[in-house]
Amino acid sequence: MPPLYAASVPVFLHYIAQMQALAARASGANLQARLAPDMFTGGQQMATAAGFALRVAFPLAGKAVPRMAMHGVDRAGLAQSFADVTAALAALDPQDFAGAEARRITHRAGFANLDQSAPQFLHLFGMPNFIFHAAMGFAVLRAEGLDIGKADFDGLHDYPAGFQL
Repeated sequence: MPPLYAASVPVFLHYIAQMQALAARASGANLQARLAPDMFTGGQQMATAAGFALRVAFPLAGKAVPRMAMHGVDRAGLAQSFADVTAALAALDPQDFAGAEARRITHRAGFANLDQSAPQFLHLFGMPNFIFHAAMGFAVLRAEGLDIGKADFDGLHDYPAGFQL
């Protein structure tokens, strides 16, 4: 399996599934809340993370980023967006990532124009931005009182009920 495929698509698919489970447990009010007035809502944070998965994986595969329909940032809209993104990522052929390490990716980060090697693009821009927005979505839901923890974010940890530091 090409290394940049292994470091991107399976990770995106895993965390999109985690965000889907979190969004399914959230109320509309949870998804509309913000950590600060100038930040995205929890729902928008998760939708942005899903968008980053496409924005990163497709250029790594040497393909144009597909245009996805905006379904909204409520539970139903996020569920449809996560399904669309999951299907698009699952349709990528791992072999399209063969030799991706040699690609240059020219893109924008806010108002900055960047030209990065594919490994820099994934590891210094794409994955950190994806995880940032996924984590901010989680943080909004947690701040809103949703009973979630690290195991809900990553799907790997396990803690006994009532565990606290």
